[in-house]
Amino acid sequence: MTVRNLPPVSELTEQQQRGWSCVWCAAPLSTGTAINLGEQRHEPAFGSPYWWFPRACPDARACAKREVTGDRR
Repeated sequence: MTVRNLPPVSELTEQQQRGWSCVWCAAPLSTGTAINLGEQRHEPAFGSPYWWFPRACPDARACAKREVTGDRR
């Protein structure tokens, strides 16, 4: 698997931050197949620090294609 830097949490939807959607292509994820990217701590300039839970699609090629085309299925 290729290692990718996570996008800035401030640019992600709530669904992406909570691991309900792919952190890169925003496609909905299922519990059994999503790739867990580990808990991530975010310390905003203002406000309290918090944890977020990114997950990714199991098929990296399909994910990359959706990311380019904007297809979220």
